[in-house]
Amino acid sequence: MPLIEPIIRPPSEAGSLLLQVTTGCSANTCTFCGAYKVKKYSEIMTEIILGDVDEYARVYPNARKLFLLDGDALAIPQNNLITILDHINKKLPQINRISSYTNDFSIVSRTNVELAALRKRRLRVVYMGLETGSQELLSRCKKKSTVTGMISSIEKLKNAGISTDIMVLLGLGGKEKSKEHIIETAHTLNAMQPEFLAFLSLMLIPGTPLARDAENGRFQELSPAELLFELHEIITQLDLKRTYVRATHASNYLPIEGRLPHDKDRILSTIQAAMRGEISLKPEFFRGL
Repeated sequence: MPLIEPIIRPPSEAGSLLLQVTTGCSANTCTFCGAYKVKKYSEIMTEIILGDVDEYARVYPNARKLFLLDGDALAIPQNNLITILDHINKKLPQINRISSYTNDFSIVSRTNVELAALRKRRLRVVYMGLETGSQELLSRCKKKSTVTGMISSIEKLKNAGISTDIMVLLGLGGKEKSKEHIIETAHTLNAMQPEFLAFLSLMLIPGTPLARDAENGRFQELSPAELLFELHEIITQLDLKRTYVRATHASNYLPIEGRLPHDKDRILSTIQAAMRGEISLKPEFFRGL
């Protein structure tokens, strides 16, 4: 089956096979997101998915990584997901890592035994958009996930041996709630202790509720300097024991990456140099989603 556009996958999955098991997002209510507005959430028939796996096995028999599309592939029922993963493992035995986006409610609804079964079938990495550690901001943005739910889901995933890659959206609080965004996000990340952490920067998408709020003066977007300040202050307050952190997404003005806590001072020094104007920021026309 042809992939249903638009296709969105993490930058780190650039070399992965893309297997469509759902379309759209199981939530699709966030005021800042326009990613899945043109396609409703639905589950692809298992028979079609198995046929796609057969075709991948014929064309890409030596593939090593596979990413399950779309915005919350783990929303499909456990039995169906097991059938799909078993078929992937049978037909593509060289695959050593299967990954997916998910929402917290698709994790907390599963038992520890069910999550362990997914890990056994090579589900290795799960990507989740925290966006902000502030429950007030999450509610304001109409994100269905909760801070407590996401912390609980990360704990369950880690207990099952599944790595977590958490995404934070700089600028989501605007000028009014920037301080709250910084403090609560750092606090929540310290509670999560994710294996991977990615920072993205807010880009207002025309037609979304948040973009309309900005047009009507109800939301004030941060400047590049203010986004750098948020990034600096969140990282300053992080107490992560073993996390690979990056801000290499196309939306960011300054690419940084490294391991915390080992590279924390170097990362902060780089951000400080950019804030002083000693490092050039990415031109606006090079930014993207």
